[in-house]
Amino acid sequence: MGVKKYKPVTPGQRGMTGYLFEEITKTEPERSLIVPLRKKGGRNVYGRITVRHRGGGHRRYLRLVDFKREKHGIPARVAAIEYDPNRTARLALLHYADGEKRYIIAPLELKVGDTVMSGPNAEIRPGNALPIASIPVGTLVHNIELYPGRGGQLVRAAGAAAQLLAKEGDYAQVRLPSGEVRLIHQSCYATIGVVGNLDHGNIKLGKAGRKRHLGIRPTVRGSAMSPRDHPHGGGEGRQPIGKPGPRTPWGKPALGYKTRRNKKTSKYIVRRRSKTG
Repeated sequence: MGVKKYKPVTPGQRGMTGYLFEEITKTEPERSLIVPLRKKGGRNVYGRITVRHRGGGHRRYLRLVDFKREKHGIPARVAAIEYDPNRTARLALLHYADGEKRYIIAPLELKVGDTVMSGPNAEIRPGNALPIASIPVGTLVHNIELYPGRGGQLVRAAGAAAQLLAKEGDYAQVRLPSGEVRLIHQSCYATIGVVGNLDHGNIKLGKAGRKRHLGIRPTVRGSAMSPRDHPHGGGEGRQPIGKPGPRTPWGKPALGYKTRRNKKTSKYIVRRRSKTG
């Protein structure tokens, strides 16, 4: 893994950086594990835009990633490390002993030729998936299930890792990358190790065109709009936001305003995520 700098032949390349792709061993995806990805442009089933600034972008195929890791006790050989345009992490192509092929998120230090396994009797090494009850306290994990059998939902981005802090009763305390400490049932599965592609945070897009390739459309500042379009708009020249503080286009507080609605799972949060900034 590494970051390359471009010779600034154009103004857009002056601050641009990209991947070296040193860890990639296979350029074409596995045909049996891809499906076409239909884009929705941020619109819901009624055709209304619910996520703004989405649209366009390069055509992609969706890789079918195995987040459940339910093939217990069957060893698999890492056949390749591949690029996935739909996520920041890399993918590892597994060839199981029974002939099946699957993708998993590639953890750090996992190489072609390594053997991985899932199940309560698997070894504690990167790429193996075990129930939290079988993982020693202090281990770094990723791809963590919230509900047994549903598949990993937490800690799947590049360079992310959670730490198992303690076990008590049926639940274990896990510190997530945000700093939040959460209770997770010990029958839930997690994968050992840190998610690979650590240099993702050092990538600078450098120009607007790379944003458009990712399917992200331009964002207009509220202060550049009229008062009827945004609470920050209007006035002669540039104006400060004002006393009430920053607002969304619909008048709701934008910074520090709690939007969490799921009160049913609040009892599983031991410590809220650490404040940043």
